[in-house]
This record gives sequence, structure tokens and C-alpha cells, in this order.
Amino acid sequence: MNLKTRALNTVPFVSVENMMNLVRDIGVERFLTELSLYIAEDFRRWPLFDKTPRVAAHSRDGVIELMPTSDGIAYGFKYVNGHPKNTRDGLQTVTAFGFLSDVATGYPVLMTEMTILTALRTAATSALVAQHLMPHRATVMALIGNGAQSEFQALAFKAICGIDEVRLYDIDPSATRRCAANLAGRGLKVTACDSAQEAVLGADIITTVTADKTNATILTDNMVGEGVHINAVGGDCPGKTELHRDILTRSRIFVEYPPQTRIEGEIQQLPADHPVTEFWQVLTGTSKGRTSDKEITLFDSVGFATEDFSALRYVQDMLRHHPRSEDLDLLADPDEPRDLFGMLLRAGVA
Repeated sequence: MNLKTRALNTVPFVSVENMMNLVRDIGVERFLTELSLYIAEDFRRWPLFDKTPRVAAHSRDGVIELMPTSDGIAYGFKYVNGHPKNTRDGLQTVTAFGFLSDVATGYPVLMTEMTILTALRTAATSALVAQHLMPHRATVMALIGNGAQSEFQALAFKAICGIDEVRLYDIDPSATRRCAANLAGRGLKVTACDSAQEAVLGADIITTVTADKTNATILTDNMVGEGVHINAVGGDCPGKTELHRDILTRSRIFVEYPPQTRIEGEIQQLPADHPVTEFWQVLTGTSKGRTSDKEITLFDSVGFATEDFSALRYVQDMLRHHPRSEDLDLLADPDEPRDLFGMLLRAGVA
């Protein structure tokens, strides 16, 4: 990894506009596919990373979180919020930005928007996990919750897993119509459904990605047949779930980092000693993925800092070929490192 900035006092900054340009340069499906390879690489290096549950400040209306990690060479963190009520005021539910820094000097080497990037890395992670857990020859996915994440999830499963049909449902029909329109012409058969029950009919994969901060039951036990893979994306804080508890007890559950998932994921409904499999173990061959055609597999996704670290690495590498950044004057750089006050004087500051 190249951790050198272009000048000691500037940091490459990827704005929202430049992130959109970068995605446009690369192409959404290629971006998702390549990003999933970076995420897989870092999961395989799992023991090297500093790991801690995200630092969260919860309120009645939402949560603000910091997600840090380091592999000993680079340090990355993301600031992210989750405020479901924001959509009522015309605001995003989730916004984010992130930094990548050089451990040897402590200097940041990249700052980027991560609202768009988080949606991409979440979808890339979902599809990466599904590659190892979904039933053989899966082609149909139910997508329940058609908000800001939905199109990214659909395209990631198409590009990485070979899904060719998505069945959409949202309690807000306008969200489903928007999602269907955005996916038009992208090589997917898109079916709008009138209920979650209708959406899961014939689905090999069920993705739930809802936002309300409540213990909801998006999927009931009778809706889940044997052999499906469930990609539970939406439940990501204490007091928010999407799946009926009975589904969990019937499923083999895969997680990113158990200390975080037991607080924020679907498994907060289960005893603390309920067995789960860490996904990095599947990639390294120390645990098995799907073991039979009848097994129900469940990815209890909450998002973990290593995935953001992977996304930051990927963007930094892509900037070498796609110069979609600007220099941010972020770091003081006096001629003499110990003479910070003198730098003020020379700048004419009284």
C-alpha cells in the first residue's frame, strides 16, 4: 500500500462529486466486484487487524458511530450516522466520511466521502458472503426494503453471484417504483410485489434492508423455507431487528465480529452463548460455509471497520489511475517542526 501523500501538508480528498465520477469511470458492477476482492483479502488477514466494536453514541432519533481499525501499517476509521427519521425531512438516513492514515507517521493519506462508498462496500460484502453460503445455482433474490441500499445490493448480487431476478417489496410503494426504475435496463428481471410474503416466493436468497429503529418482524418463520440464504442487512443497532427469533434458531448464522454483532445484530435476540461462525474463518478454510442443500444460512450483517478499511484501500489504489481527488490543506507543515508559533508569525498572524 502506498501511504505517501503528494505533499506533506496536503491530503487527497474525494468529494461526493469525485466519488460519483470515480464510480462512473470504473462502472458500478466492476467497482463492486473489485471492491469485494479487497474485502476478501482483508478478511483473510483478519488476525492482523486491531478489532473493536464501533464506538456509538445512541439517541432517541438515531446513532452516531466511529469505526476504527488498523493492520499495523495503515489506520482507517469511518464516521457514520444512522437516523431513520431523516427521510421524512428530505435527508439521508446514513451519511459518512472516512480517513486512511500512515501508522509510521500518524499522517492522514486519504480523506473521502463514504455515504456512497458505504453503500457500495455493504453490497460488495453481502455478495461476497453469499458466494460462499447461497444455494447452488441461485438465480432469484427477494429484496425487502427498497431504500438507499437496494439498487447496490441488487447489482452486487448480479455481478458477483449471478442473480438474474429480483423481487422487490417495500411498505412504501413509491420506493419500490423508484428502485425498479433505477434497475431498468441493467440485465435483471425486476418484479414489484405487494407483500413480503409474495416477494419471497421462489427466492433462493432473501435480503432484508429496512431502516426503522425498532424491533420489527420483516420475515416470519413460516416465510422461510429450507435451503435459502438470508442476507440480513438492515438490523444494525441495539433494539433494531428484522427477523423473527424462530428463524434464527433454525439457521446457521454467520457474522463479521461477534462482540459487535451480539450488541447490534439479529442475534441480540439470542443467548450470548448461541453458536455463530465468523465469516473470515470460512474464507481461510478453518470453518465450512454451506454444508447442504437444505440448510438455511443467515448472514447477520452489521458492517465492520475492516470492510471500510478495504474500501479506503481500494479507493486509494484507484486514484492512481483515475485522478478524482483534490488536495486538502489539512496539515500544518512549519519549516522547523518545533516552531509552530513561528509559522503563525511568518504568516502575519498577530
